[in-house]
Amino acid sequence: MSQTVEVRFKGTRKGYFVWEDEADPIHIKDAVIVEVERGRDLGRVTAVGDVASKKCGSCSGCAVGETPAEAAPLKPILRRATAEDLEIHQEIRLSEEDVRQKVIQRARAHELLMKISDTEWQWDRNKLTIYFTADKRVDFRALVRDLASLFRTRIELRQIGVRDEAARLSGVGRCGREYCCSTWLKELSPVNLGLAKDQHLSLNPTQISGGCGRLLCCLKYEHDFYVEARKRFPKEGKTIRTAVGPERVIAVDIFRERVFLRSEEHGSRIIPLLQLKDEVERLGEVLVTAEYRARVAAEAAAAAA
Repeated sequence: MSQTVEVRFKGTRKGYFVWEDEADPIHIKDAVIVEVERGRDLGRVTAVGDVASKKCGSCSGCAVGETPAEAAPLKPILRRATAEDLEIHQEIRLSEEDVRQKVIQRARAHELLMKISDTEWQWDRNKLTIYFTADKRVDFRALVRDLASLFRTRIELRQIGVRDEAARLSGVGRCGREYCCSTWLKELSPVNLGLAKDQHLSLNPTQISGGCGRLLCCLKYEHDFYVEARKRFPKEGKTIRTAVGPERVIAVDIFRERVFLRSEEHGSRIIPLLQLKDEVERLGEVLVTAEYRARVAAEAAAAAA
């Protein structure tokens, strides 16, 4: 029985293939030669079997809008890479920086406002992919013809965003570790300023932006925790009646389970959440929180049913 295999190439590029030799199973990190649109390429196996099948089914790389039955069948892996194949692959990778410098020179000669981020040879040198970033749309048709005559191969220029550029080139983040997007975070999800607001982080762009200049991907990691934890607290800015009279909720500390209150008569104070609930309940009232409102809505829906 054939196995679905995920194969990764340079940067974040990946593809899905099948391995049909049951007697000689393929393993993660094996180097393989695969058939691509225009020739052959070399990559490394990063997932096999059910894991690769699930990842393949959740991606949109085959054909947008097609069902699995309509999508083209996966191509088989041609063979494992030999030592000679790996040596050729290494030589190609070492030559790509020189290629990038030549492309930069030609782009400047054509007076194109574009930043050449990276170049990638296909293993058989039948195609050269050039990745670039630009603020506006760039007419690079003349540049493509120039590069095709220079390198004698098919040229593909691909415009990418700054986040994709950071994922390809890698680097060290403010946390002191390599970028998430270039190591384990392969699918870049949207990150907006609301995530920082919900976590009460500084809205200074220099404090919450990554090496790509966009908002940090890690802002999303703990966001669900903050949203759920905050449901147990009263809403900031709301005025509630406590043992000392009407007080306004200034801020909440979800880690220490504390609420910052202020009244015109008694000034400011910091009180544990449980103590606040007790004070409110003694007055015969209920501390209205998002959690409380959700419970009331659920009970009303159950009663109506």
